[in-house]
Amino acid sequence: MARSISISRSLRAISRQSSARYLSTTSPRLAGEVRIVEVGPRDGLQNEKKSISLETKLELIRRLAQTGVRNIEAGSFVAPKWVPQMADSADVLNHLLGHPPNALQSITYNYLVPNLKGLQNLLKAADDVKPATLEPDLSQPSDNPKSPPTPAPSSKEQEEAEPAPITSTEDPNEMPSDTSGANDPVKPESSSASDNQMEISIFTAATEAFSKANTNCSIAESLERCKEIVTLAKTHDIRVRGYVSVALGCPYEGPDVAPSRVADITGSLLEMGVDEVSVADTTGMGTAPRTRDLLKALSASGVANQDLALHFHDTFGQALVNAVVGLEHGIRTFDSSVGGLGGCPFSKGATGNVATEDLVYCLHSLGATTGINVDKMAEIGDWISTELGRPNDSRAGKAVLARLRT
Repeated sequence: MARSISISRSLRAISRQSSARYLSTTSPRLAGEVRIVEVGPRDGLQNEKKSISLETKLELIRRLAQTGVRNIEAGSFVAPKWVPQMADSADVLNHLLGHPPNALQSITYNYLVPNLKGLQNLLKAADDVKPATLEPDLSQPSDNPKSPPTPAPSSKEQEEAEPAPITSTEDPNEMPSDTSGANDPVKPESSSASDNQMEISIFTAATEAFSKANTNCSIAESLERCKEIVTLAKTHDIRVRGYVSVALGCPYEGPDVAPSRVADITGSLLEMGVDEVSVADTTGMGTAPRTRDLLKALSASGVANQDLALHFHDTFGQALVNAVVGLEHGIRTFDSSVGGLGGCPFSKGATGNVATEDLVYCLHSLGATTGINVDKMAEIGDWISTELGRPNDSRAGKAVLARLRT
């Protein structure tokens, strides 16, 4: 079985080798189109100690939908006793399916599910939603967001689920200039609200110690859970995104996580039917050389760049450096969080995700297109940081705001 898997990965690598595009410092090329997955409303908020209202979460998503971002993590169907901040994710889903915000284009909304029960709860919540209708004029920020939607399934059902995760998931529009469109009203897309998509995320870890601490099971057991979820999701035509946590450093086993192990786990997820795998530097321990080694190991195992995303935390200030390494390798999907929201309670000192404003500003400076308006994203980072009573962790965001206010 292992030999047949290895052969299939090798064949996949050979078949895609001719179409792969790489950046090289000795052969200058445009970075091309890069897809940003905005994880702020889920991964960014889930560990906040201050209780966040449903209205604030929906307002955050509404504002993000007007920036040009096309992928947003919206919630998590975990047991509320494990992640209380995500207890109203069914209500978020209910609202986004029934009353999706106006946006520049269709948006894929993602929900993390820790196990089969989580996916079943998501499906039940989706079944209760009435036909979608676009919200009226949402071109300007509102101080009074829409009232909460009708409650979906009881959180009691979710409490029966297994331990929840703590870890942190279509073509881009043409990149606007730093100032273009910053004050222009957003016009809704001409397509219907039903063009929005729903996808789920599943997760595992690259070390046994973190897997045990985070999900109370081994890596092998977590992969079996993932397989059950993928099977059910595919019967409902739901796209599945996978996460491999602590791929570049573990709070229990240290920074030297074997790249070959990450590659094997990533390959296992893809072979069970996962559509895309986000390889996550959950602790922020990653460095440029180790990021490069990991990407080489993934390529050598037959994992194609188009099946990968990268997810960096900025604990040691290396997130942007590592992202550029990924870009040079040919990765074109990156996760980030507005205002640098996020963190990992199992990794002492780990800070938030790389800020969307910082990442997009960096990508644009390298010639990439993301379709995201940096000015609008900077304003959202400032707003949500104020709402949460925390510092704005985006350096580019603060600089952009200073320019806009002069």
